[in-house]
Amino acid sequence: MFKLEKVKYKDILDIDNLRIKENIVTCILGQSGSGKTTLLRLLNNLKSPDGGTVYYNDNDILDINPVNLRREVIMLSQNPVVFDGTIRENLNLALEFKEKERVSDDILNKYLEISNLNKSLDTNAKNLSGGEKQRLSLARVLLSDGEVYLLDEPSSSLDDETERFVIKSIVDFAKNNNKTVIMVTHSVKIAEEYGKDIIRINKGSVIDDR
Repeated sequence: MFKLEKVKYKDILDIDNLRIKENIVTCILGQSGSGKTTLLRLLNNLKSPDGGTVYYNDNDILDINPVNLRREVIMLSQNPVVFDGTIRENLNLALEFKEKERVSDDILNKYLEISNLNKSLDTNAKNLSGGEKQRLSLARVLLSDGEVYLLDEPSSSLDDETERFVIKSIVDFAKNNNKTVIMVTHSVKIAEEYGKDIIRINKGSVIDDR
C-alpha cells in the first residue's frame, strides 16, 4: 500500500526503504523525537519529503490531489481537534468533509460506543475532558470511513483500562471493515499485542520492521 524509497525529511527522517501493507494494523515504535509523527504526516502529504519518493498504491503521493488523499488516508493527531457545537455536529463534520449525507443518531451513537464515549449527542463538545475530546476525535475519524487510519498516540490521554478498550475497538473495527491502521504508540505491549507488523524507528531511521 505504502512504499518509501530513499526518503529524507530535514534532519528528522532518513529512510532507505520501507513498505507498509494494507488491511492490517501496523504499529510504529520509537523514542520521543525519533520521527514517528513525521513519518505519519508523510503518508497523507501533510509533510512532503525533501528527497526520495512516498508511494501510495504505486502512485507518487505528490501526484495525488491532497484533498482526495486525505479523504482516503485520514489522520488522528495526538492533540484532539474539537469544534464549536455539539458532539453530533462534530461527528457530522466528518461526513461533510467526505461529501456524504448525514446519518441517523443511532449510527452516530454506534461510533461513540466504539470509542467508549458515553455522552449524549447534544453535549457541548467544548465541555468534554481531554480524554473525552480524544475519544470524540477518534469517533469522528472512524466515521469518516477512510481506507487508511493514521493514528498518532490515539490513547495517550486515557487510563490503562480505557486505553485497552479503545485500542481493541479500533483493531476490531479495522479487521471487520478491511481497513488499514498505522498507529504510533508509546506502548511496546500494545504494539506487540495488536500490531501485525511493527516498525521501530531510532533517530529517523528504521532499525527494524517485521
